[in-house]
Amino acid sequence: MINRKILYIGNKLSKHGSSITVMETLGDLLATEGFTVSYASSKKNIILRFLDMIFTLIYYSRSIDYVIIDTYSTLNFWYAFFVSQLCRLFKLKYITILHGGNLTNRIKNNSKLCDLIFNNAHRIVAPSGYLFNAFKVNYSKGLVSIPNTIEIEKYDFYPREMQVPKLLWVRSFSPIYNPKMAIQVLVELQKEYPTAELTMVGPDANDYRKECELLASKLKVKVAFTGKLSKTEWISLSNKHNVFINTSNFDNMPVSVIEAMALGLPIISTNVGGIPFLISDQKEGVLVNENDYIEMNLVIKKLFLNQDFTTTLITNARKKVESYDWQIIKLQWLEMLM
Repeated sequence: MINRKILYIGNKLSKHGSSITVMETLGDLLATEGFTVSYASSKKNIILRFLDMIFTLIYYSRSIDYVIIDTYSTLNFWYAFFVSQLCRLFKLKYITILHGGNLTNRIKNNSKLCDLIFNNAHRIVAPSGYLFNAFKVNYSKGLVSIPNTIEIEKYDFYPREMQVPKLLWVRSFSPIYNPKMAIQVLVELQKEYPTAELTMVGPDANDYRKECELLASKLKVKVAFTGKLSKTEWISLSNKHNVFINTSNFDNMPVSVIEAMALGLPIISTNVGGIPFLISDQKEGVLVNENDYIEMNLVIKKLFLNQDFTTTLITNARKKVESYDWQIIKLQWLEMLM
């Protein structure tokens, strides 16, 4: 029987309307394997969340075996820094999981701080080949490649009816994910497919969704904005769609894209960050230039004109993500944590 105790540090904010993060899914999966997993933090206020992380770490410092730290590239980088240094003070083994698609710039701009975090980590987990390659230059010690995982049996795979484009977009409404591009794609697409549809699923960030709604109104297109949905709800909604689009300006290895690949939706994504390590262009999906809604529109049309091409993409994508199933990926986690 596994007798290991883990403290997982990150943003556990789904109860406040944010997207479910890897922290919540991975933590639950580790718990099913027998690990005792505690979390910090679910506090909505960023300052209270940071303080909760610090005090929770101090509280558990004598009883935990590992600390897992979700490590992002923007403001949340700082809690990773301070928590990691506190781990060093208490001589705790900590594992950083790299999530920020812009972490490469953080290494350039804050190299000394990054050295303090990553040179002293027990392990550095890179979910994407993109970040693995970026980190192996300076932080090869302890660096391991473990992709984000899903439970494949929860994703039904079946062919889609490819007559009228019904686009699905699933991310937070934030400029880094460029949701406005999806609306521009719909505008172009409706010139040839007047009944084409777009559904946008995800929580709002700093009222950015309102800007998207105003853009849709200005461009005179009807977009279905669902707000945040549970995983079960959006997977059910995906049954009514036949193309998944990802419009990010920065990205790593988004679970929503992996899930769409598992569901049998053809994927069209911007060619940024870790995406080309997840999707081989023209093999498991199609990659387009950042913010190029004209090119994305043309690719969507190709999917509907060439059914054999679309079927090949869908089949290859499903086969690839089957290797990300928890029953396979857990072996790497068990080896690292035992």
